[in-house]
Amino acid sequence: MIHDLEKLIQSRKDEPKEGSYTTYLFEQGLEKITKKFGEESFEVVIAALKDEDLVEETADLLYHLLVLLTAKGVTLKEVERLLEKRHGSTTPAKPRRDVTDW
Repeated sequence: MIHDLEKLIQSRKDEPKEGSYTTYLFEQGLEKITKKFGEESFEVVIAALKDEDLVEETADLLYHLLVLLTAKGVTLKEVERLLEKRHGSTTPAKPRRDVTDW
């Protein structure tokens, strides 16, 4: 699902659609996109502390992160490759890195 959302966001950047919130964000530019991401980040923190709406706020945060990454030309595949490099395979035979290796 998240890769499908990434493709949809990229399509809105490449082919703007009138009335689309994603298109609106791209038209407003990086400053607006980063502010929205910051707001959503804060809302996730609040939701976690209140034990309310964490799933909904996390979905909003992930969406805005994907918009930000797309605006900057970064793909989820790039992020995944870095995570794989940091943590190796999920194969049980491979030792996993400690969180402190981050």
